[in-house]
This record gives sequence, C-alpha cells and structure tokens, in this order.
Amino acid sequence: MSGARQDPAPAPLEGCTVLDLATVGPAARCSRILADYGATVVKVGAPPRRSGVQIEPAYHAYSGSRWMKRIRLDLKAPSARAAFLRLAAQADVLIESFRPGVAERLGLGYEAVRRVNPRIVYCSTSGYGQTGPMAQWAGHDLDYLAVGGFLHCSGRRADGAPALPGATLADGAAGGMHAALAILAALLRREKTDAGEHLDVAVVEGVLSLMALTIDQHLATGEEPGPGHDILTGRYACYDTYAARDGRWLAVAAIEPVFYANLCKAIGCERWLDRQLDDTVQDEIRADFRAAFRTRDRDAWVADLAPADTCVAPVYAISELVEDPHLLERGAFAEAEHPRCRSFRQLAPALAGMRPVRGVVTLRDAEESDAEELLRAAGLVAEEIEELRSAGVVA
Repeated sequence: MSGARQDPAPAPLEGCTVLDLATVGPAARCSRILADYGATVVKVGAPPRRSGVQIEPAYHAYSGSRWMKRIRLDLKAPSARAAFLRLAAQADVLIESFRPGVAERLGLGYEAVRRVNPRIVYCSTSGYGQTGPMAQWAGHDLDYLAVGGFLHCSGRRADGAPALPGATLADGAAGGMHAALAILAALLRREKTDAGEHLDVAVVEGVLSLMALTIDQHLATGEEPGPGHDILTGRYACYDTYAARDGRWLAVAAIEPVFYANLCKAIGCERWLDRQLDDTVQDEIRADFRAAFRTRDRDAWVADLAPADTCVAPVYAISELVEDPHLLERGAFAEAEHPRCRSFRQLAPALAGMRPVRGVVTLRDAEESDAEELLRAAGLVAEEIEELRSAGVVA
C-alpha cells in the first residue's frame, strides 16, 4: 500500500539464543556479531567471589555488551553446572574459549551439552585448535598473526623487526568473524539435519584464510612472499603511503594502469606514465611522488584526487574517522548511555544486514544480572534459585 509505514524487518537471528562463556577475545567478538544480527546473547560469567578468574572488559568494550543478558555462575560447583545445563538445553548456540580440554573437565564439553540438547551448535574457539601439537599453547593476537604468516609479510620497523599491527586482526576477523560465519553455516545446516554440531574454531586457521592469496602464491609458484615482494606488499610506488605538507599521510593504491595514469597526471609525474611496474626505476618514482605530495596539505590532495579515479584516500587517525561526513551519513556511530559513566558514542552495528540502532542505546551496569529471569525460563523454581544464591554459586 503506497505511503503506508512499513514495519522493520525482523533481525536475521531473532529468536536464536546464544550462551557465551567468554568475556574477551575472539569468542566475545563473535557473540557481539551475533547479537548485532539479532540473537539473544547471554553472557555467562563468574560470580563475585570468583570474579578474578576472568578478565572484566572496560564498560565501553565490545560495544558495552549492548542488547545482551547476563548471569554469573560458578561452573566448578555441581549445582551451578546443573543450572547451566538447564540453560543450555534451551539454547541454540554455545560459545566457549577455554583452553582445549577444560570444558570437558568441567563437565560442560560438547558431549555433555549434546546429551541435554542434541540440536546445540557448540563453538569452541582457541588459538590453535582443539587438537595438534600446538593445541595447549597459550597465545594472543600477535602470536596467531605470527604463525599465520601475516607478520612476516607486513612492513618492517627501523630495526628490521616486523611491525606491530594497528588492530587485533586475529581476534576480530580470524577469530570472531570466523566463529560467527561457522555458527551461521551450522545453523543453516541444522535446518536440514535437525542436528547440532561441534565447531573447532582455530584462530590461526582464520589467519591462514586471510592470507590465502599469499599462501596460494607460494604453494603454486614456490616464491617466498614478504615485504616488498609484490604490488600489495610495497614493491611498487603506485601502492604505498606518502606524507603531505602538513605531516599527515595519504594512502595510494593505484594498481590498475588507468588509475595510475590519472594519478601521475594529477600530481605532475607524467614522465613515469609508462614505467609503473619497471623495477629499475621504483626508487625514482617514489622520490618524485614524495616530492609532489609534500607540496600540499593532505586534505587538499584528497579533495582533488579522491573523486578523480586515482585510488587515493586519507590515512585517518581514529579521532578523525569518527567525525568523517561519509561515515556519519552512513550511520556508523550511535549514542549510548551508561548508568555509572557519562553518555558517549560507540560504533553502531557495522556489518550489512545487522539490526540498526534506533535512538539512544541504553547500556547496563556490569553488576546487573538476569539470573532470576533466565533460570525461571529454564524451569527452575524459586526455591532452587534461592538455594543457588545462598550457596554463592549464582549471581
């Protein structure tokens, strides 16, 4: 009906319940993604008397756990484990990030959960996977980027050491997005089989996926990729960063010949039009590009070059990107309110198809709990819940 107000479409994962046993890292990134796609995420943490066993993220981290529910359970206590299994019996997804074998020792491994819920999608996230010689290694983002080849192929510091990345790519993409993608695929498969499954998400294997072009190049040709090896890792001047007059930087990614030609003409470097991939003159091209870009401020260059099919963009500081007109118009940021902290902005759901923020996001204090609601929904009666509270194993 023309002109009629359309109700917003339901979020893709509306009606899907996720139990998340992690507080930080790839698993927490995963549950953030699932919540932004509409899943009901229940964060399961440790009760106050055992709060030191888990890292408590800052109030603003992981978007302040917006739209999530919370319960605290001492999973080492038999009564709390039993309560957790009651929750798991009604869930669609369980995410854990213990070291391999720990969930099983707690009595909460896949087989234990599957007995109460054969349809559960059980996602174990770990650095190196549940099996193999490295499975028990402790690690963090930098370790996984190192083993997966990312650090070796990145730029170098002045002392020759691999440069530290500017974001936790292993946690976010190789881990969190990897896990979310695997979970979504498993949920689709469950629609056909009516059976759940155990997902062994290894962050380092997610890094391998990110490095696929480079790894496949080596496997097919025997070449040893690294910094400066090819066009994407600094071999040619057309794909590099350059300082402007004001000390700020421009990213130049003029790979295609037409974009490279447009760039050369726009910055007065026409003499290099036919030498884009000539290895013998790359130092000279870079010198001329550097000299040209130093003649004007960054934003003046961007205003002329970015719309002119040159593949030039500003290298933004975080404080700049959060005020960028394009990102603001696209709704990249949201207003949030926290009961104990000032109002602030946060990144809005950023991936295509996520449920949009409507109005101000009201965040909750980390001490708030949905234990009563969740346990009642799982079938526990008031007396059982009070016994758990009195024993200090639920909060």
